[in-house]
Amino acid sequence: MKIKIPATSANLGPGFDSCGIALNRYLEITVKEATTAWVIEHTLGADIATDQENLLIQTALQLMPELPPHRIVMQSTIPLARGLGSSSSVIVAGIELANQLGKLQLSAQEKLNLATAIEGHPDNVAPAILGQLAIASYEEDSDEVNVVNASFPECGIVAYIPKHELLTKTSRSVLPETFSYKEAVKASAVANVMLAALLTQDIALAAKMMAKDRFHESFRSQIIPELTELKEVARENGAYGAFLSGAGPTVLFLTPTDKQQRLMDSLHAYGKDRVTVEALSIDRQGIQVID
Repeated sequence: MKIKIPATSANLGPGFDSCGIALNRYLEITVKEATTAWVIEHTLGADIATDQENLLIQTALQLMPELPPHRIVMQSTIPLARGLGSSSSVIVAGIELANQLGKLQLSAQEKLNLATAIEGHPDNVAPAILGQLAIASYEEDSDEVNVVNASFPECGIVAYIPKHELLTKTSRSVLPETFSYKEAVKASAVANVMLAALLTQDIALAAKMMAKDRFHESFRSQIIPELTELKEVARENGAYGAFLSGAGPTVLFLTPTDKQQRLMDSLHAYGKDRVTVEALSIDRQGIQVID
């Protein structure tokens, strides 16, 4: 059995901690024979555990402590600590591992509830489970998660992925602890228009609103100083716009498809050997289980 989970990009500018899209980079885990202890085979680095201390198994055992151990092969094309949902994909995979091995028959909503409670917010786990565009809210006092899953407008997507890591904890440390009522009203109005534009397939207006985010990007630009310049590169190359992917440092660009290669060439020239520039597309399936 193989479990396949897509990469994700959260926030989309003003949709902070609420919105995300699924992308065509994947975590794949292949479940092999039963063993006496959990064995995780991977080439993802020495920091990633190869036994039951791995986040994948820790998550699965939260659901079913008695889950029988297996040998598992883990592969991933999702870069670690780059704002593309690498840890969220493992959490979602762990839930699906328990679901399959334990024959739990969890619904998509139940998977989302569990993943959000573990992750703390639904912006990455929702699109990882459902695919496409996911807009979700989480009420911690009741553990209630509400979600809208919708089609993302057709466009070119380019990822500008720096070769250095940026931990979410570090990126969140620059955010303010409080927000004035007046500023919150302005920020939510921008988010509302952005989401309405996405749901009506108006990618140009959506990207315009993404650029007006007030919730996090201006604060995070303190530790990602090239964000402002990259948005200028987007404008110069006819892209719809750009936004910080999750906590960063990856920046995603939305562009007309006929201008995608020109944009990629400019981003290569700007980033040189400090970055990887990749063309991506929307994953429209979410979790896949392949027998």
